[in-house]
Amino acid sequence: MVALARRWIGTPYHHQASCEGVGTDCLGLVRGVWRGLYGGEPCAVPAYSPDWAEADRIEVLWRAAGEYLREIRRPPLPGDVVLFRMRANMIAKHLGIVAGDAGRMTFIHAYARHGVIESPFSAPWQRRAVAVFEFP
Repeated sequence: MVALARRWIGTPYHHQASCEGVGTDCLGLVRGVWRGLYGGEPCAVPAYSPDWAEADRIEVLWRAAGEYLREIRRPPLPGDVVLFRMRANMIAKHLGIVAGDAGRMTFIHAYARHGVIESPFSAPWQRRAVAVFEFP
């Protein structure tokens, strides 16, 4: 999973996209890794806006991740998918794939204005993490 995710580093950020080297958002990155592992996607992803589900405060991404990935109750390991809440009291709307090792944990994610990058899984990011999943 980590090797597949690292291939996407440098892909520009593009909302709702999932095309390695061309454009992706954080969900598109996870979808692309899924396709790399399994050859296709488990379902069609409906169109979504940058502020989807905020008004209703429904954890859409958390529910969908739980349907297709396995939620786990342990610290994240390389290859796991982490779900982040970017602001307190808001729904969780950001995903990343853990890389690195215990000595230097990192995660790969698609970030607006930066594209796909590998960032330190630092204390501020760890505080935003609300769930950890593994690919089936």
